Amino acid sequence: MSQPTEAAVLDALRQVIDPDLHKDIVTLGFVTRTEIDGGRVAVTINLTTPACPVKDQLRDQARGLLEALPGVTDVEVEMTAVAPPEQKRPELPGIRHVIAISSGKGGVGKSTVSVNLACALAQTGAKVGLLDCDVYGPDIPMMMGLSGAPDQIAREGGVVLAPKERFGIKTMSIGYLIPADKPAIWRGPMVHKLMQQFLSDVQWGELDYLLVDMPPGTGDAQLSLANLVPVTGAVLVTTPQNVSSFDVGKAVTMFREVKIDLLGIVENMSGLVIEGQVDPQAAGSKVRLNVGLREEELAVDAEGRFQTTVDLFGHGGAHDLCERFQLKHLGAIPLHPDVLLGGDGGSPIVLSAPDSAPAKALKEIAGRVAQRVAIKAFGDLPVLQ
Repeated sequence: MSQPTEAAVLDALRQVIDPDLHKDIVTLGFVTRTEIDGGRVAVTINLTTPACPVKDQLRDQARGLLEALPGVTDVEVEMTAVAPPEQKRPELPGIRHVIAISSGKGGVGKSTVSVNLACALAQTGAKVGLLDCDVYGPDIPMMMGLSGAPDQIAREGGVVLAPKERFGIKTMSIGYLIPADKPAIWRGPMVHKLMQQFLSDVQWGELDYLLVDMPPGTGDAQLSLANLVPVTGAVLVTTPQNVSSFDVGKAVTMFREVKIDLLGIVENMSGLVIEGQVDPQAAGSKVRLNVGLREEELAVDAEGRFQTTVDLFGHGGAHDLCERFQLKHLGAIPLHPDVLLGGDGGSPIVLSAPDSAPAKALKEIAGRVAQRVAIKAFGDLPVLQ
């Protein structure tokens, strides 16, 4: 039996279509290695991001197509990933993508989302940095379980700061530089200068993603970021409440005016899951709960368990915003006590309770963010035919 040829291998892989870019992986240039030794075929597929949510699907499809080729006795499919830089503007040295995490108002859990998205992306193998630009309420140190001044590294012409690391994430925050009980009473130019220094005078190294936790609102920090760095896109965090949705609408307009693309909207605090157990009870028994202005009757399963979701802050705010502004709904994160405990204790929920509903939602959102970044990065690249 004759051995397969490289042309046959590539023709087979042309049947593997990237679901986001809608082109085959050969045309996109994802196949970076093909080795054939008798009946053994080894290929390397380099994806757009380490956080690609369809990585396993593409690998399995490629393996199945190669195994079906005449003469193939063994197949090795190696999956690698290097996030391509945004091409429209010059990139920061070593940093492929800058992603702003922002909100229209305070109190929506923006920093919680930032920390957990950073952890979820790092879990995929991506190199992640987290910059806390919320100078008036720097919560990242507490949520990451970090404190103390960062180390200084001498370099020609002065010194740079070494980011503090935990969970494989490089972080920087004004919270490392001022006492915890001292407020930052700063005007806009001081905020601009600090952000400039955190971007240029911190030794970030090689990063796939630098997540920037912004102050709430549409003020100086957002304008400074737009002027200082090539921002790949922004993620907006809201809650279901009308007042939060209204303020996010202003943030959408602001980001569009400063020419920062919006990757999508995350709805945080999207319903409280109430669950419990009645003992002893038979399956089919009923439990009545008072959930605000109404009473809800729930069926009990064979183990006496029941569950319901209460929309404490309303429902559908993010969906309405996405329809209004034609944006991507990245996902909804339910309320859960472990989110609060993890944030206060420096143990993000995607790490401390990875099987919980909020953690699963955050991981899915991280995958969608990576997906949107990849689509945007490849949208302006020429594709060789």
